[in-house]
Amino acid sequence: MRWCRFQNGDQPSYGIIEGDNVIEVSGIPWGEHSRTSNSQPLESVKLLAPVIPPTFYAAGINFREHVTEMAHARGEEPSFPPAADVGYRANNALTGHGSPIIVPKDATEVFQYEGELVAVIGRQCKNVSEAEALDYVFGYTIGNDVSERTWQRGDRTLWRAKNTDTFKPMGPWIETEGVDPENCEVSISLNGRFVSSYNMSGTIFGVREFISRMSRYLTLVPGDMLWMGTDGAPENMKDGDVCDIAIEGIGTLSNPVQWEK
Repeated sequence: MRWCRFQNGDQPSYGIIEGDNVIEVSGIPWGEHSRTSNSQPLESVKLLAPVIPPTFYAAGINFREHVTEMAHARGEEPSFPPAADVGYRANNALTGHGSPIIVPKDATEVFQYEGELVAVIGRQCKNVSEAEALDYVFGYTIGNDVSERTWQRGDRTLWRAKNTDTFKPMGPWIETEGVDPENCEVSISLNGRFVSSYNMSGTIFGVREFISRMSRYLTLVPGDMLWMGTDGAPENMKDGDVCDIAIEGIGTLSNPVQWEK
């Protein structure tokens, strides 16, 4: 099943996508809900970030190739984490499929995408094993962990580099079936030109390991989400570019880049 969140007049609403239509739903996907009689063509609605999470988690260093490429770019030797390491992002940075990534005018040209699988939690989760961890996932969506690398090197908390408004496109929807988080393909294109791909089998730590380890210390609740990190060496994005992140079993998240004048 595909769940979306869309603009419905002045208010956001959840919806179920069936074929080319969106059926409005009263309630929340991971709680009590019911279908309404309101159905609209998918192409006619504005898709929003499919969830505004209670807590926005992001996997730290999680792909060997990405760690290696980024370290070499800094002239350093790569250092790999001994355990699943999680950080946080800010909800203000979220934006939906098709919406522009707005780049502050003082950003540098080292402005890059990071295509990522996103796991959305569907049940309260505490002290779970790796074997049962995926039972607590509601579904999966796509994230673009947009990063300003000059700020990333200079700001101790990454508050600008990762959390500037619109720097976290997510969507287009949440897919609850048919996604293998341990072996799905992620591909990135700029302006229709394929630039890179990777498989989630290349993670240092997978969704299972992250959820299990996190739940030892944190109570995960429905709607929380975990961005799983990226692989490879991203290219720079410039004004007017369109970045597409596609994940097998989910779809494609597409966003234009718009530099402030």
